[in-house]
Amino acid sequence: MEPLIGIVPLWDDEKASLWMLPGYMKGIEAAGALSVMLPLITERNALKRLAAEFDGFLFTGGHDVSPGIYGAEKTEYCGSVCKERDAMESILFDEALALDKSALGICRGIQLFNALLGGTLYQDIPSELSGALVHVQVPPYDVSAHAVDVEDKTPLYELVKKSVINVNSYHHQGIKTVSPRLVPMARSGDGLIEAVYMPEHRFVWAVQWHPEFSLSDETSKGIFSAFVKSCQSD
Repeated sequence: MEPLIGIVPLWDDEKASLWMLPGYMKGIEAAGALSVMLPLITERNALKRLAAEFDGFLFTGGHDVSPGIYGAEKTEYCGSVCKERDAMESILFDEALALDKSALGICRGIQLFNALLGGTLYQDIPSELSGALVHVQVPPYDVSAHAVDVEDKTPLYELVKKSVINVNSYHHQGIKTVSPRLVPMARSGDGLIEAVYMPEHRFVWAVQWHPEFSLSDETSKGIFSAFVKSCQSD
C-alpha cells in the first residue's frame, strides 16, 4: 500500500481558517504516496495517535517560529507567529522522532527542526546577517533565485550528484546556530545553511527553499521521492 503522509496545516490569521498549498500534496502524490492535511490540534494524546497512524510527516512553511522556542526575545523584525502551530509541531515532531517516523521540513520546517533541537535562528536575515543574499524573491516561485553549495558525503549530495544546485527562495528567517543534532547538507553563498539532516534517524531532512513550487525540477522531485521512499514499510 502507498505510504500515508500527514501534512501540517497552514493557518490564515485574517480568515481564522486552515488552508493548504496544492504543491505539497502534488509533490507527495507524484512520488507515490497519499497525503492528508492534519487538523491544528495541540493535545498530546491525539498527536501521539496521529504519529502512530501515519508513515511520515511534512512540516510546511508559514509563520515565523516563536523566538521563545530557542530562548530569545522577539525583536521588531520578527514577523507574526502562530502559537498553535508551534505547540502542535513541537509535540508532533517529538512523537515522530520517538517512533522513528520520517519527517521532511520545508522553509519554516527547517527553522522549526533546528530550534526544537537546540539551535538558534536569525529572526530577520536582512538586518542580522552581513552580506546576505536576497532570500525573498518575487513571483514566479518556480524559477531559481540563487545557487547553493551541496556538502559532499551527505544524503542530498547522494541524491543530486552535484556540488551546486539552483533553488528558489522565499524566507526572511533562517538558521543562525545549527543544532548539534543536525548536519548541514547545503549552504548559500552568504553562508546561510539551506539544508540539514539528522544522521541517527531513518529520514529527517529539511530544506530552506520551496520544492513544492518547482515540482518539475529534478531536485524537487528527488526530494519528495526520497521522502516517500523512506516512508515505505520495511
